Amino acid sequence: MQDKNYTIKTMNRKEIDIAIEWAAKEGWNPGLYDADCYYSADPNGFLIGLLGDEPIATISVIKYGESFGFLGFYIVKPEYRGKGYGIQIWKAGLKYLEGRNIGLDGVVAQQDNYNKSGFKLAYRNIRYEGVGGGNPHQSSEIVQLSTLPFETIDSYDRPFFPSNRSQFIKSWTNQPDSHALGIMQNGKLAGYGVIRQCRSGYKIGPLFAESPELAESLFLALKSKVKLSEPVYLDTPEVNQAAVALADRYNMIVSFETARMYTGEMPDLPLNRLFGVTSFEIG
Repeated sequence: MQDKNYTIKTMNRKEIDIAIEWAAKEGWNPGLYDADCYYSADPNGFLIGLLGDEPIATISVIKYGESFGFLGFYIVKPEYRGKGYGIQIWKAGLKYLEGRNIGLDGVVAQQDNYNKSGFKLAYRNIRYEGVGGGNPHQSSEIVQLSTLPFETIDSYDRPFFPSNRSQFIKSWTNQPDSHALGIMQNGKLAGYGVIRQCRSGYKIGPLFAESPELAESLFLALKSKVKLSEPVYLDTPEVNQAAVALADRYNMIVSFETARMYTGEMPDLPLNRLFGVTSFEIG
């Protein structure tokens, strides 16, 4: 279907707020400052479909480095679904990422469609919901991430993602209404995590650590930063049994799941040290 009134263009920063708002309506619970952080990753990586002047479809297609991309925010306004507008912006997004290995976190309802476009299942990511508060492990090793040189944080983050994402991490670890903590071991950074305010409660992500014990210390320190009355969410790769056990230990319940999928080979990431996914939207 070709509709002459339907155009697809690169979003400006303000239009990304539309995608965030639609994501909230879909129940994805975006962070309050996600738009600025996501935009910093790739200002050209957001497309919007307009019918005349009306926004009706969105997609994000973030380029990382020379060979990786991540797709998210694939949303068509409910009243325009099933009319061919979505597939057009989908194809435009894939064209922008042509030649790259592309990752995404697919909601259950869309996984078959992604499969048809060449995406292959790597593993499931599970969103757990718990509550804030509690006492952190008393550890002199927990530090504010802002006290460390950015190069230290960036270097630690590097193995956990298929390509360079320095610009995004700089923005992500310094966003308002958030806490970014590191944990030191023998004078070296041995894990870090961020907890950020969302439409509902707070999300922890990323949560990376060299061992389950260090991950637990970071997790407790992060969740102690928010009130007991606040929901706290942690998105864990199901293949990391220690991460699942951590969520279970603190009586967190499954509230959502996605399939991490790639068009190419599954990147060789240290999933045993990846306790919390940074973002379902941009990786």
